[in-house]
Amino acid sequence: MTAPAPFHLLHLTDLHIPPPGELLHGLDSAARAAAVVDDIARRHGPGGDMPLPGFAVLTGDLTRDGEPAAYLRLRDLLRGLPCPAHLLLGNHDDRGAFRAAFPDAPVDADGFVQQALPSAAGLCLMLDTLDAGHAEGRLCDRRLAWLSARLAESGEERVLLFLHHPPMPVGIAGMDLIALRDGPALWAALAPHRTRIRHIFHGHLHRPIAGSWHGIPLFSTRGSAFDVALDLAPGPRQVSLALRLPPSYGVIRFAEDSIIAHTRALPPVGT
Repeated sequence: MTAPAPFHLLHLTDLHIPPPGELLHGLDSAARAAAVVDDIARRHGPGGDMPLPGFAVLTGDLTRDGEPAAYLRLRDLLRGLPCPAHLLLGNHDDRGAFRAAFPDAPVDADGFVQQALPSAAGLCLMLDTLDAGHAEGRLCDRRLAWLSARLAESGEERVLLFLHHPPMPVGIAGMDLIALRDGPALWAALAPHRTRIRHIFHGHLHRPIAGSWHGIPLFSTRGSAFDVALDLAPGPRQVSLALRLPPSYGVIRFAEDSIIAHTRALPPVGT
């Protein structure tokens, strides 16, 4: 019997799009995001040399600081993708401005930007970790209840989890201070279903990250805006930024018995 063809999705993160005519840390982060979209359209679209993905997931920090004009700019930019895009929120986003620009984006009963999306790789559970006014992430009782309900009703289906803030420290002190505050509560919701959680995808760290949390594999990519320097020295330290590294995105390949996360790095742009 022939095995089904692998399923692919794209992982984009931390675009930090500013309003038109503005920059981020002196960089044209919108041009960098546009280069990512153009690369995807060329390589993954019709006639390209890469598989057509089922969809793209953008794991938060979509805009510089939640400006309404930035979301409109992002909306126009994403029209260049050859596949649907599903958007999550990060600490640099604004839930109201996002929903005004993307009125068709799925939300839960409490207005959080969360959804359960079936796919050939498993049920994709996309979480809203934005805590307005704070850099660290939060999953309140209502959001965790939504997650627990989706896990309970999904039976034995395999699950992929997407969120902006990583649920665990990574050793970069400044970033660990603004990770997800509710990691233990998230694990309590996931633990009864541990054997069918295939992978976690997150953003926020602006670094290529691979590892595991409670035995669940996880992945993130640098994203398109800028890079956070690797600084594992102990104690409180200011986060250092590496502004000239190339933008990147993840190409995730799912087969029945494997998940492979590739990183596609582009030539430097927008510098």
